[in-house]
Parts: sequence; C-alpha cells; structure tokens
Amino acid sequence: MVPALRSGDALLVRRGGRVRPGDVVVARFRTRPDLLVVKRVIREQDGGWWIQGDNQLIEDDSRAYGVADVIGRVLIRYYPRVGRLS
Repeated sequence: MVPALRSGDALLVRRGGRVRPGDVVVARFRTRPDLLVVKRVIREQDGGWWIQGDNQLIEDDSRAYGVADVIGRVLIRYYPRVGRLS
C-alpha cells in the first residue's frame, strides 16, 4: 500500500459496516483465507470485493487471488504519524 501506508504503520479499523469503492480495508481472500491484507476497494464482485494495492507494480491482490471478504474498514493511521488515508 505504499505510498499511503508503510510497514509498521498502526491502523484503527472498524469491523463490519459500510464499504465503498476507494476505502482502505482489512480483508481475506477466499482463495487464501490464511492471508490477512490491507488493500483498497475497487468494486463489488461475486458477493465479495475486488481489492488492489496502491502500488501497481506489486500484484499480491485480487489480480492474483481473486475476490476478498472485507473484515473492516480502516479509519485512520495513528502511528507513527497520525492521518487519514486518501
């Protein structure tokens, strides 16, 4: 999720709730339930969500693993620098 997020950032996440395209979320891929990821929602698809990272060169997202189920929406990053995610 570089440049929006970096390794070590701490996030406040709201479980469940409404998700819209453009939101940053915590999710699990249906094909990789052991993998917990933070990605951006692109669109609703097949009863789940198509999610992608902000770095287009890295394809460890729905392009590789398919549809994901959202666990929660990221509200803010609170460490090491406070801020909303755009």
